[in-house]
Amino acid sequence: MNSLQELYVEELRDIYNAEQQILKALPKMMKAASDRELQRAFSTHEKQTQQQVKRLDRIFRELGETPRGKKCKGMEGLLEEGSDLIKERPDPDVLDAGLIAAAQRVEHYEIAAYGTARAYAQQLGHPEQASLLQETLDEEGQTDKLLTALAESSINIEAEEPDEGEESSNGGGNGATSRRGRSTRRQGSTTRRATRKTARR
Repeated sequence: MNSLQELYVEELRDIYNAEQQILKALPKMMKAASDRELQRAFSTHEKQTQQQVKRLDRIFRELGETPRGKKCKGMEGLLEEGSDLIKERPDPDVLDAGLIAAAQRVEHYEIAAYGTARAYAQQLGHPEQASLLQETLDEEGQTDKLLTALAESSINIEAEEPDEGEESSNGGGNGATSRRGRSTRRQGSTTRRATRKTARR
């Protein structure tokens, strides 16, 4: 590479491959998640990612370049960490918390990558491409904030408390018992959050 233009194209190829990897990983993350709001968040982001890929396709057409030929090793490593967590089969509430952590690492990687590409586009005199990249950057930021809100409002709270229905605590039990235990904890978490809000008022 001998110019910023060439570096820009390589950065876009890296992002494009990262998005393709994410599209393959999101269905697995949705299936592994037990919290319905988290499942919806992953589903929504899958649709957003599909649109983000279309924006990148448009940019490559304008540049007269192909998006192929680059493998994003950084994204590969981040997604592999999330996959390893799923394979460990932790408590469902703990897994949800871990999935959020894994997803936010991905979001932060994308935010850095898209921010860099947008800056290159602006410097190189591609304002429309910079606008498209900013649109995606905004979506990534919104997803990151949504994941933080889910974690702090409920999921991390539920993961903090041991499940009374788990075998490790009573030497027996079954799935139904575990689900009742999680349901009770969720109700307790909701009550505690309401109490805290009332106290702040």
